[in-house]
Amino acid sequence: MISLIVNGERHKVDADPDMPLLWVLRDHLGLDGTKYGCGEGVCGACTILVDGEAMRSCTLPVGELAGRAITTIQGLDSAIGKALFAAWAEVDVPQCGYCQPGQILSAAALLRHTPKPSDTDIDTAMDGNLCRCGTYARIRAAIHLAAGRLATGPLGGGK
Repeated sequence: MISLIVNGERHKVDADPDMPLLWVLRDHLGLDGTKYGCGEGVCGACTILVDGEAMRSCTLPVGELAGRAITTIQGLDSAIGKALFAAWAEVDVPQCGYCQPGQILSAAALLRHTPKPSDTDIDTAMDGNLCRCGTYARIRAAIHLAAGRLATGPLGGGK
């Protein structure tokens, strides 16, 4: 049994320690917001946060994650997450939507470390998160919008 902390809840899973976290999330815990894309960690569809850092769940052996805080798209309930969800909707980022959970989680990790990102910061942080629909300009705009709102707070008077 492997003990995991996923979206703030403790879980014990009976899985091979070498099984990729992606399959534990989807098949053992029913958290299917984390998507399978390439299985090699290069497309970003399976991005999750581990201790606040964006990582590819398709290449992470579950046995190496015991006791670490794992956040999926279903658990992104922070101020940053709420700002990103609102900005994503306002800018109308999604088309097919398949890559969006990974995109949003990568953006959340960026804003956690860089509250006022430049275009270069965004491009660097989002590199490797592929969008087959090509919504990269809207993704960048949504990240800027979320960052601006986080800087001024909900009523424009600070956090």
